[in-house]
Amino acid sequence: MIKMMMFDFRESEKEFFENNELVDFDITFINEPLNETTELSEEQLKETSIISVFRSSNLTRNVLDKFRNLRMIATRSYGYGHINLDYCIEHNIAVLNIEEYGEEAVAQYAIALIIVLIRNMLPAIIDMKSHNINYEHYEGRTLSSLKLGIIGCGEVGALVSKIAHFFGMKVMIYSYMQNPELEGFCDFVSFDELLKESDIISLHLPYTGDNYHMLGPDEFDKMKDGVYIVNTARGELLDIKALYDNLIKGKVKAAALDVLECEFLSTHPGELTDVIENSNSNCVETALITQKLFKMDNVIITPHIAYNTNDSVNYLLEKTFNNIRDYLKGLKTNRVC
Repeated sequence: MIKMMMFDFRESEKEFFENNELVDFDITFINEPLNETTELSEEQLKETSIISVFRSSNLTRNVLDKFRNLRMIATRSYGYGHINLDYCIEHNIAVLNIEEYGEEAVAQYAIALIIVLIRNMLPAIIDMKSHNINYEHYEGRTLSSLKLGIIGCGEVGALVSKIAHFFGMKVMIYSYMQNPELEGFCDFVSFDELLKESDIISLHLPYTGDNYHMLGPDEFDKMKDGVYIVNTARGELLDIKALYDNLIKGKVKAAALDVLECEFLSTHPGELTDVIENSNSNCVETALITQKLFKMDNVIITPHIAYNTNDSVNYLLEKTFNNIRDYLKGLKTNRVC
């Protein structure tokens, strides 16, 4: 029987375990994330060989060093920035991730954010609750009158383009690879053309390191006045300071972000003083700017939930345990290190 601990466990995940008998695993479920404040028993630290976490956990050297016989970390996410890979490599701990999940859910969520932005739904909802209605503030645009620029044309980008085309939008795509299925109703364009011509720019590509802050000050200078920015991909793709500066100037009319750079620090403002000493200066600056964005009426920030449907959660768990079984058989399915 393999001793396993699952952190960040949510109510919605119970259904999977009720419907799937995992006889090879002795699993301890913990609702809270795993981080340096987590208290575990000596028995748990000694006997656990597999842990499964989500992005809200923070697996530093100090956290990992407490486990005596840890052999595998299975993160229920594509990103693995919350795991100290150097430590794992040094101690021969396998790290597994989920490469693709929730593409349809993310695409639908991106379109929903676009509609909320251009129809000014957020201020209308807030004003309605406070009985302070001003119809002039809610005047929006019809989708068919706008040009949507999609950066990245994987599964999510392709689905977004198809939905946008259904709404009558002119769709432009910048991508390293062209999808022949989309050529009938989308225009594949250069990066500069997309920046200059788009009314809305939506990011749908993985973060590779080479594309860090691909939307920065120079790119914003090339954009239309009154452009909308949507990011459901990775926070590192977008220079948050450049976004903030252009929102203040009015160059960017509104923005919707489901992902943030330095996500843990940016979404836990109450803990800034506790973790600031262990964070790099760039993350601290990013987190402070993010707190300013939270206060802006033309900015929507959601807690990385674009993928978050019941179907996607079940798929994540199924893939997680398939990855673990493959690893135990000697295969390297979705192995990061």
